[in-house]
Amino acid sequence: MAAPAVNRPATADAPASAAAGRAAARSGPRREAVLLVAAGLGIVVLAAASMFIGVSDVSLPAMLAGHQDTWDIFWISRVPRTLAVILAGTAVAVAGLIMQLMARNRFVEPSTVGTVESATLGILVVTVLAPAAPLMAKMGVAGGFALAGTALFLAVLRRLPARSTLLVPLTGIMLGGVTGSVTTFFAYRFDLLQTLNNWMIGDFSGVLRGRYELLWIVAALTVAGYIAADRFTVAGMGADFTTNLGMNYKATMRLGLVLVALISAIVVTTVGAVPFLGLVVPNLVSLLFGDNLRRAVPWTAVFGAGFVLVCDILGRTIRYPYEVPVGMVMSVAGAAVFLLLLLRGRPKRKGAGRG
Repeated sequence: MAAPAVNRPATADAPASAAAGRAAARSGPRREAVLLVAAGLGIVVLAAASMFIGVSDVSLPAMLAGHQDTWDIFWISRVPRTLAVILAGTAVAVAGLIMQLMARNRFVEPSTVGTVESATLGILVVTVLAPAAPLMAKMGVAGGFALAGTALFLAVLRRLPARSTLLVPLTGIMLGGVTGSVTTFFAYRFDLLQTLNNWMIGDFSGVLRGRYELLWIVAALTVAGYIAADRFTVAGMGADFTTNLGMNYKATMRLGLVLVALISAIVVTTVGAVPFLGLVVPNLVSLLFGDNLRRAVPWTAVFGAGFVLVCDILGRTIRYPYEVPVGMVMSVAGAAVFLLLLLRGRPKRKGAGRG
């Protein structure tokens, strides 16, 4: 006769399992912080390499020898350019992340919803009406136009009968195309097409000391976006959910609108449009770290700065001693990365490979 089965209590294993769970919960954020610090050090290495790449002879031996011309080029051109690349990459990537949460769609960014085109139209208007206006005035006008263009997109978005995944970006591309056509027409009439191209294609070759300092404003706006990250995360879940939690949905959306519009306007005014950055980087970060904005913003900033730094270095070395604008390099690289993300994210058909 078989002996009866004995049910052993699981209480002895429960404390060990709970302790292991707590240890894993503590090690997760710690490990991510270590990875973030390592990524930041990688940005520092890329920035240091960027400062010694170019036509002018800026080398460490020449600097240690005390050559004044080398030090002048280093402080007047190379350092401002590298800082501009990092600031623009960080801000545009974070602006794209905020824009995607506001539109509740992963296929939008400032350059696909008419924000960049509206900012360019604003710069054209102030150039025609007040050619001698200071850079700060052009930035203010561009910010106002970008604000209006983004608000128009969100207003149209609220009136769409259904928020299809592809209908939202197509609507933004349509609005941006109309705005861009109007801008091109008036630029042609006033013989400003060449000037318009300077705003539409991102290029850091003209960045010098005294001509990039506006980008420190976008650094402050990026910090503001990080501070309000939890609000944007909640607002991305919809108006009803946000209101049920006691938050002001419209105020949060207005804050995001202002941040995206000002970042886009300042970057376009200073260095030109930076394509695909606000589209590729947030999707990549979301794929790796999820949709929590508080957690995603630092990674988005690091990935954005690193992506623009790599593209800028490639633009200076592909056809050395000539330089390819970073906007062109990012158009090719960004499109390739985004297509790769789309192909990797395609769901597999059920039953594939079964006999």
